[in-house]
Amino acid sequence: MDITAISAAAVMFILGATSPGPSLAVVLRNTMIGGRPRGLACAVGHGIGFGFYAVSVVFGLVVIMENNPDVFTLMQIIGGLFLLYLGIGMIRSEEAVIVQSEGKREGFFEGFFIAFLNPKIAVFMLAVLSSVLDPSMSNDTKWIIAGMGMTIDTVWYVIVALLLSKSTILAKIEQNQRSLNIATGVLMIGLAIWTAYKLSGL
Repeated sequence: MDITAISAAAVMFILGATSPGPSLAVVLRNTMIGGRPRGLACAVGHGIGFGFYAVSVVFGLVVIMENNPDVFTLMQIIGGLFLLYLGIGMIRSEEAVIVQSEGKREGFFEGFFIAFLNPKIAVFMLAVLSSVLDPSMSNDTKWIIAGMGMTIDTVWYVIVALLLSKSTILAKIEQNQRSLNIATGVLMIGLAIWTAYKLSGL
């Protein structure tokens, strides 16, 4: 078991999870419109989607991307369109009423797909793990690193959902909900444009 590689990967995963981005915006949105249950479902869904990349990269996504670049390009296109869809939806959305028990399934799938279809997560994962992975690593070490990535991501967004669902914090968010929707929507559209720019090769 390579403790050094595991420790280095853990630090990278923590930094990646805690950095602001579309994932945080989606967990925030789902907690706002569905309260704690939907926020937690979104966090778990995101963690599973993130875990998909962790396992894939550790066990050979690099090889797949090198041999089938069209697959990665298609993933980027789908991811960019999904970010554009979410961004426009958030800008156009009206202020939502908190309903504590509704939308858990929707929250789960929205969290999963923002991770599963986000090309930046694939790029991040490749960048992070390329510096710590070694072909001679044992399968135990690889599984630990992959599982750790999913766990760290899930735990972080569960904490975010729990904190945001506290009445005092959520009340402040609700007061500024329209502004937050516009800001996060613009962020997502910006990321979609960035994806298109990268694909164009300009």
